[in-house]
Amino acid sequence: MSKENPTALERFIWGIIPENPIFRQVLGTCPALAVSTDIKAALTMTCATAFVLICANTIISLIRHLLKPHLRIVVFVLTIASFVTIVDYLLAAFYYSMSLQLGPYVPLIIVNCIIICRCEVCASKQSVGVAISDAIGQSLGFGLALVSMASFREILGSGTWCGFRIMPDSWPNWVLMLLPPGAFFVFGFLIGAVNWFTSLKKNKSS
Repeated sequence: MSKENPTALERFIWGIIPENPIFRQVLGTCPALAVSTDIKAALTMTCATAFVLICANTIISLIRHLLKPHLRIVVFVLTIASFVTIVDYLLAAFYYSMSLQLGPYVPLIIVNCIIICRCEVCASKQSVGVAISDAIGQSLGFGLALVSMASFREILGSGTWCGFRIMPDSWPNWVLMLLPPGAFFVFGFLIGAVNWFTSLKKNKSS
């Protein structure tokens, strides 16, 4: 299958590492930097984004033949906004403390470049099955990025992982890791590591 019309399996695999939305495409970095202070917040944001992405991709793919070129972005945003509203209300109703912790970053999923990009690149051009596979792959890639960043920041900054103490009590917490500079440091380190691994793999295969 050509690059212009990938299969469902290709879309799924590409979303995890080769086209990882955070580390490779550098999209949706605002929530990745803001909510990656601990694992619980990272997982909650991942689930919220995955729900919106899968639902939006499904709807856009179903109506792809009805989309008008000059109105497609408006349709994308309205579709995404509908599902973000559902997620926001569900969080507020059933997980209020996390809803407060995430703050404005859940409503900001509406303008998350990852979701709009997948609607444009895949859902508006390919079948529902391919669109759903693409959304799942991108969601896993997004979650992988957030969890890896949150793991570094929570362990080094608090000595815990997912709320459980894993470092000795004498561990000097690196408070910087829980602040914005720590987010940028970990983000840059992980992007560098991914690029190094990719280039190393490419050199071995050539």
